[in-house]
Amino acid sequence: MTRAEFSLLLPVYAGDDPVFLRRAFESSVQQQTLRPSEAVIVQDGPVPAALAAELERIVESSPIPTRVVALPENQGLTVALNTGLEAVSYPVVARMDADDVSVPDRFARQWGLLEQGYDLVGTGMTEFESDPAVVSATRVPPVGAERIRDHARSHNPFNHPTMMYRTAALERIGGYEPFGKMEDYWLGVRLIADGARVENIPDPLLNYRVGSGAFARRGGWSEAKTEWRLQRELLRMGFVTRGQYARNVVLKGAYRLMPAWVKRILFRKIVGGGLPGDR
Repeated sequence: MTRAEFSLLLPVYAGDDPVFLRRAFESSVQQQTLRPSEAVIVQDGPVPAALAAELERIVESSPIPTRVVALPENQGLTVALNTGLEAVSYPVVARMDADDVSVPDRFARQWGLLEQGYDLVGTGMTEFESDPAVVSATRVPPVGAERIRDHARSHNPFNHPTMMYRTAALERIGGYEPFGKMEDYWLGVRLIADGARVENIPDPLLNYRVGSGAFARRGGWSEAKTEWRLQRELLRMGFVTRGQYARNVVLKGAYRLMPAWVKRILFRKIVGGGLPGDR
């Protein structure tokens, strides 16, 4: 690659806040030292009038070509992302969520590694509740192919909303696959197993908004069952040993079933890598 040509992929659904969306978009376009070549916003189903109006304003005022791909019904993040991947015009895609904030040099730094031949580059990120300047936690991902692979055997090695990747790498594994709220972890594992060149920038290049109910959503029987299903798949494909599988089933399952306040305390202690399905 000689020119920085890449697409911004941003999914939106009815529950997103118009103000947060505007900030997310501007931080990823107007405020970037290296701007995307285009932006593709996937509207996952009908949205309220205020959000629809904000989408129109964004398209009209954007300094780069921007279009909204609207799905007639809400179909979930996996379908929205795959739809966006089919709509982009460039071979590299930068992910963004509708309520987070990108650091100004995020894409420039990620692009620098993609130019070196990497297929996927993630970054560290900070968590905040209302003000991005007030950090509640910092997630530092593993760096280097060996550490990333080892980490992936027990934790999600990538902060999903920070990902920047080559579409060809995702096409080789069939794109995103439905896996509860863990489609991002499953994607990363499949890319690693397929031989993709992956890397992380440890510095926090994205501010991730955490709502008050985030830890409650990370648990319950449904999440525990998804966790156990994921571990079975990792064992089936030979990504983990039987010992690692047994450990993960017990520890990860127990985490999912803990009360939200306990998960919050534990998560803060091991937030350097995060837990599968945390985003």
